[in-house]
Amino acid sequence: MFREINGLPAHVLVIHAAVVLVPLLALLAVGYGVLPRWRHRLDWAVAALAVVTPIVAWVATESGEELEEALRAKGYPPDRLQQISEHAEYGDMLFWFALGLGVAALLLVLSTSRFVAGRNLPRWLPVVLTVVVAVLAVFALVYVYRTGDSGAKMVWDGVV
Repeated sequence: MFREINGLPAHVLVIHAAVVLVPLLALLAVGYGVLPRWRHRLDWAVAALAVVTPIVAWVATESGEELEEALRAKGYPPDRLQQISEHAEYGDMLFWFALGLGVAALLLVLSTSRFVAGRNLPRWLPVVLTVVVAVLAVFALVYVYRTGDSGAKMVWDGVV
């Protein structure tokens, strides 16, 4: 399922969505938290990205594992497979940070929405969730960079 799309490795196509959506979620979720005046404009986008981005990151991870299996089957040298394995570890971490960021962003949107405005939620909850979102956003951005950089270097150096 994650191996090919129209004869091309699916990973090559899917990673571009992850490279765009992870930073977009990070930026909009932090903006949502620190700019209360903009919340009514950003809520739908943050909620949608919070759901879609972890899914895209997971598909990128799964398609990368399929590509790695295909390269093992072709008999790639162990040193190149080690580089691919390190890249995969970055991708795994990226998925977990994207998932955490998505969950935290959804909780932030829910805690500040008009649907729960009458509930007895603590006033400090949105502040704490904004801090959590900001921290997870930084880690997600670091890992989208590390993953993308290691993958691009492998492609440009002829490893893959």
